[in-house]
Amino acid sequence: MKWDEFCDLLSGISPESPLGRMVQIRLENDKDVLKHFTQSQRKIRSEWRNRHAKTVSEKDTADFLEQIRQAFISMAN
Repeated sequence: MKWDEFCDLLSGISPESPLGRMVQIRLENDKDVLKHFTQSQRKIRSEWRNRHAKTVSEKDTADFLEQIRQAFISMAN
């Protein structure tokens, strides 16, 4: 299957399907919604975030921390 065809098929997946619901759980950032997650939903989200965090390089992390440092320096001036 070609990538474009795969993307077309995925774009038609209902948010109520098991895969659609999994994606919603993984990407949810609304604190009010997160408060009402079940233990199972929290586990799904946590496992996804932990796996994703491992893909961030040390350079990306260092760059991000430097940006935050610079932001605090500029706020202090």
